[in-house]
Amino acid sequence: MFERFSSGYYLGRLYVEPGDGPHATISQRTYESVTDDLYEERRPLVLKLGSVHLAVRGERGLPARTLRVPPPELDAAGIDNPPTLSAVLLAKAGVASRLLSR
Repeated sequence: MFERFSSGYYLGRLYVEPGDGPHATISQRTYESVTDDLYEERRPLVLKLGSVHLAVRGERGLPARTLRVPPPELDAAGIDNPPTLSAVLLAKAGVASRLLSR
């Protein structure tokens, strides 16, 4: 789902759609798989959508390869017509830790 992109990020493509909760979410299964494979511990994933960094949590019942984002963050990321297949960057563990500690 994600491939190496740079020293700080992996690259992936997800369907981005509006969410009604306070947090960005992906499917629980995807969340667990990515955190197990790429992070040393379970914590929010940090995805970069456009110029916006999002702390992303797992949610049961979401389709695979779907990222739900609260409307204010969709606007900030420049997503005008969701759902749309978008390139997203997944912060590697060290970068994610720095971003989450801000």
